[in-house]
Amino acid sequence: MSNAAGELRGDPVQQGRLARAAQWWRRAWGSEGHERHTALLIGKGTVAATLAWVLSHNVLHAQSPAFAPFSAVLIMQVTVYQSLLQSTRYVGAVAAGMAVQAALGFLGGPDLLTFALVALVALTVGRWPALGSQGTEVPIAAFFAFSTYVSATSDLDKLTQLGQIILLVLIGCSVGVLVNVPVFPPLRLRGAEQGIRSLAHALCDLVSDMYPALREGEFDQERARHWRERAAQTGELVTQARTGLRTARESIHYNPRRLLRRHRGRTSFQGYGAVLEAMERTLYQMASLTRSLDQRRENEPEEHHNYRSFLRCYADFLESVSEITQVLAALDEDKLNEQAPQLCQLADQAQRCRHRVSKQAEQDGLPLADPTHPYGVLVIDATRLMEEFQYTGDVLQHHVGQ
Repeated sequence: MSNAAGELRGDPVQQGRLARAAQWWRRAWGSEGHERHTALLIGKGTVAATLAWVLSHNVLHAQSPAFAPFSAVLIMQVTVYQSLLQSTRYVGAVAAGMAVQAALGFLGGPDLLTFALVALVALTVGRWPALGSQGTEVPIAAFFAFSTYVSATSDLDKLTQLGQIILLVLIGCSVGVLVNVPVFPPLRLRGAEQGIRSLAHALCDLVSDMYPALREGEFDQERARHWRERAAQTGELVTQARTGLRTARESIHYNPRRLLRRHRGRTSFQGYGAVLEAMERTLYQMASLTRSLDQRRENEPEEHHNYRSFLRCYADFLESVSEITQVLAALDEDKLNEQAPQLCQLADQAQRCRHRVSKQAEQDGLPLADPTHPYGVLVIDATRLMEEFQYTGDVLQHHVGQ
């Protein structure tokens, strides 16, 4: 598959660390997926942390400048909506921890009993549901504040240090949000439609690496385990796609862009939820398929070659699947009247390839019912994959017909 258009591969990809590293960067540069998502988060986190450090260390000359870059990186989320939500909760958690320390510290003094009370109260406050996952930051902030309180020489110095920590947290959160908004803003690039595209790109990349190797017989245990690891990495993309769909739905009610003529009607498409669920199940089946292929390499004696024809048929089936994923990777609501019939046609073609897989397995006398061999599971995985792809085509076709 090419980086942009999804061109079919004819040869198995090369192995080795350098070759895989080059392939990883090509996938990150060429299409939406796990690799690009990871690279963007690393790049944006680096920019946010650097800016926060400059402000806290070089401009404010703070005594604890690391709070700012730490806060900036901590609230870098998949979407701007989540960045704003988590930064608000994080600032609230830090402020709560500081307040606990300030109240108990000034009342009890810097002794062991006071620290124990601070820990008890802070851990209790951290359980407050409104803080969500940021509740753990309450005791962390309280402990840092206590160490600052102990080292301070006067009451004014103590208050100044606590206030500076809160200021650094605010700076870090502000920088993180500001970097997250203009630098590849997730709300614009990772909505409901883009989430499905990302999943389809990841699936297309994986399948397009698999079928040439199966067809040519260049299929070893290392390659199978690499496929299995890549299939397992799609969980993050699924979470991202769910967030994109949820955020897109939430944005309908307060996003003024929906009033623009070019955006009217786009937010009304409810089929993305069903398509996303089908893509999730498809990725689950691909994970099962790669596990089965890995198991085959562990259990199948190399001197038995009656499975070669079966694997070639399976390669043809996976190639037909890659053609479906190419269409899904370019999903565009404005072109659904063309894409939906194309998906149904490709699904019918892949279904014929799937039938040939079953017939070839029976013709070769493969042990489909033997649990120590994965051939039966591979046939079942192919059947379930086709059920999901046909369902996806039907959902899109139904939307076009409305």
